[in-house]
Amino acid sequence: MNGSRVIILGVAVAAAVAAGWVAKNMASRPPEIVAVEQPQQAPALALDEVLILDKTLPMGAAIEDQLRWQQWPKDAVGENFITRSAEPDALEALKGSIARVEMYQGEPLRRSKLIGQGQSFMSSILPSGKRAVATQIAADTSAGGFILPNDYVDVIMTRRATTAGAGGAEGFVTETILQNIRVLAIDQAIQVDEEGKKVKVGDTATLELTPQQAEIITVAQQMADRLTLALRSVIDTQQQQDLAEADHLIKGNGKRGTVRLIKSGEVSEQGAQQ
Repeated sequence: MNGSRVIILGVAVAAAVAAGWVAKNMASRPPEIVAVEQPQQAPALALDEVLILDKTLPMGAAIEDQLRWQQWPKDAVGENFITRSAEPDALEALKGSIARVEMYQGEPLRRSKLIGQGQSFMSSILPSGKRAVATQIAADTSAGGFILPNDYVDVIMTRRATTAGAGGAEGFVTETILQNIRVLAIDQAIQVDEEGKKVKVGDTATLELTPQQAEIITVAQQMADRLTLALRSVIDTQQQQDLAEADHLIKGNGKRGTVRLIKSGEVSEQGAQQ
């Protein structure tokens, strides 16, 4: 055997031995362990059950089956919310209550928006210090019937008057006696029709007035041949309420102990009997 073959054979044996050693080490090496981080669990959210509206409730409507309990985060429960933990029987106790204002589906119920059983609706929605006074209207005295609840109007009085002078001709005098007055209701309707907001020509408008304004319009109803409601723009309703009023109709021009008499549309003053 020549020397070259011996060298080749020796190299082959050495390579085989090296390959066997490598294979042995790879087979006996332990598998690598991969650490997997577990996600942190969020702390449990504290919940309570809140009484909410299951259906939209129009103003003036009675509560029947429009309520249900809804889970609510305790941190988000308002102080005026009705909770099951505090009032477990509220679902039954509030049946028959009247909505003071319109409330919407999914809204938490608040007692401040309700009128209890047996209470008058109109007196409950009147602001403190205000009075509700009704006056007769028709299409030609109420902007063609386009005046609706929660609109604002001016009240215009028209009456006959005799001009001074030789002829003594009779004419008409008009005067705006009240300004920027809120309309509470037209007939028995206290809100706009939801289906298309249809116009309804009513016979009576109920107005929100101060005690003095109530006196003014009461006197004007006796004096006037016609009272007309003039619809105001939404922008104009933001004006301050201290607008000019026809307070001369109820004031005795500084005189005490006087009685204002209205006869045939004419006003006169007489001393009151003591």
